[in-house]
Formats: sequence, C-alpha cells, structure tokens
Amino acid sequence: MIKRNSILFSLLFAMMLMYGCEPTNPFATGPLYDSEANLAIDRVKIDEYLKTAEIDSVRRIHDPSGVIIIVQEEGVGSRPTGGTIVYTDYTGSLISDGSVFDTTSEQVARDNDIYVETATYEILKFTLGTGQVIQGWDIGFRRLRPGSKAVLIIPSPYAYRNQKINERIPENSILRFDIDFRGID
Repeated sequence: MIKRNSILFSLLFAMMLMYGCEPTNPFATGPLYDSEANLAIDRVKIDEYLKTAEIDSVRRIHDPSGVIIIVQEEGVGSRPTGGTIVYTDYTGSLISDGSVFDTTSEQVARDNDIYVETATYEILKFTLGTGQVIQGWDIGFRRLRPGSKAVLIIPSPYAYRNQKINERIPENSILRFDIDFRGID
C-alpha cells in the first residue's frame, strides 16, 4: 500500500510539474532589451552632451539610475512621493539634435512646428509612481520640490527604450525635459 501511494504521489507530482510550466511566449520573437548595455551607451552620450550644453543650475543631481536632474530654480515644500498628484508644464526635446517633440505650451508647439489644432495645451496632471508617465519622470520628480524649474535628462531605459513612439522620437532616444513644476496635491 505504501509503495502504491508513493507511485501515485510521484505520478501526480510529475503531472503537476508538466502542467505548471508556462509555454514559450509566441510573441517573443526578437532579442530582449538590454537595459544595462543601453544605459552604458547613453551615459557616454549624456556626458558629452553635458560638456557642451549651456544649462544654468543651482545644483545637479546624478541619480544612481542614470537620470540627471538639473535644478535651475529651487522650489519649496515637500518633495512628492508615490501616489502624489503632480502638476507641471514641460517641453520635451532630444539631446541628439535639440528637436522638440512635445510640450504643454501652445506657443512652443507653434514655434517648433509640432502644433496640433485638436491638442489641449495645459498643465499636465499625473500621479507619481503609477505608470502614467515614463519612469524617468517618476525618478526625477521625486527629487524636486513644487515650484522648481529643472531640466531632466533621461536615458533611454527610463524613457521609451527601443520603442518607436512616433516619428519625432526615434528608438533608444535620450530625452531632455525642461520642467516648470507647478505644484502637488
């Protein structure tokens, strides 16, 4: 009887192992994104950019993630944490050529030929740490106080990685955001 139960248990365990394994993902057809390799490439490009970019600053924060926060005007109050509602104006551009790809300012959009008549140009509202914005923003805004003006330099692993978002943002782009941090709730 004990031998029979042992065999049944072994068979049951083997069946559980077979059915518990997930099948290969049929949509995973390409190579995996290598964050560390792309971050290393981006660090070199960012260092070169910062050598020549004329960005006034009160202080610079080199986050361990690779995101760089250049505080141009210090705000006051508490820094936001996960779940905090953030209000900001911004202009996003590529460090590779300075081209503007997005903004909350209608005038900036018009000046850079990215104006869209149906778009609403107003202060952006998002909840920190909930995936509503790129990861680089979650990292950068945690280091700023409301009322700050800053520049965020975001390596591609914390932006859009190797995804082609639109014709203005190529894959693996390093992004610059000029931020006017309006406040929090």
